[in-house]
Amino acid sequence: MGVRLMVVDDHRLLAEALASALKLRGHRVLAAAAPSAGAADLVVSRAPEVCLLGTAAPAEPGAFEPVVRIKRERPQVAVVVLGPVPSPLGIAAAFAAGASGYVRHNERIEGVERAMLKARAGEAAVEPQLLQGAFTELLNPAAQPDDEGARLLQLLTPREVEVLVRVAEGEDTRLIAAGMGIAPSTARTHVQRVLMKLGVGSRLEAAALAARTGLLDRAAGGVPVTSRPAPPRGVVGRQGGA
Repeated sequence: MGVRLMVVDDHRLLAEALASALKLRGHRVLAAAAPSAGAADLVVSRAPEVCLLGTAAPAEPGAFEPVVRIKRERPQVAVVVLGPVPSPLGIAAAFAAGASGYVRHNERIEGVERAMLKARAGEAAVEPQLLQGAFTELLNPAAQPDDEGARLLQLLTPREVEVLVRVAEGEDTRLIAAGMGIAPSTARTHVQRVLMKLGVGSRLEAAALAARTGLLDRAAGGVPVTSRPAPPRGVVGRQGGA
């Protein structure tokens, strides 16, 4: 029997693609939405059996406030969080808020479907290895230090680190290209690769993530940046397209 569900994700294309795939598998999708806010209002008003709730930053404070409200006002709705490979705090925060499951964004559709069915049946829907990894990290923090900045820095080439530093300083594509002596199209490609590797959707998110994790401090201390005219300061929010 199909599940009556909703898909809520800030990335509309992801929400609609997942909804379409689940419809083809016989499930009834009440809505596929991408609200930057108001996700809880939408779910509370529609009252699905299961809500698939996407998040790009499961460890951020307040990431699961919509889950808390949904479970308070519609306790019968099972919420399954769709997120990146989580930190232990991300998994813990999701379940503490009342989620019934946690599924990685890159999971196959069969895995998402299994999680939905388990959540509807009142079971916890999370891969045992994810849960085991989370408990191991939480119980043995000294053995597995949580240094997200160092981990993210390893994902980037020196060229991409320089691009990230420039993005964080508010440079647009034209300034990045001029400062690094490359074509604007090449600069744009570098920016897109940085966003993809960091798992974020915009330059502003990349700058915020780099600042929060200490990645910028590490980059400034270990990667030479091509000489350039002084960039405009205090304009991190002025981000152009990738």
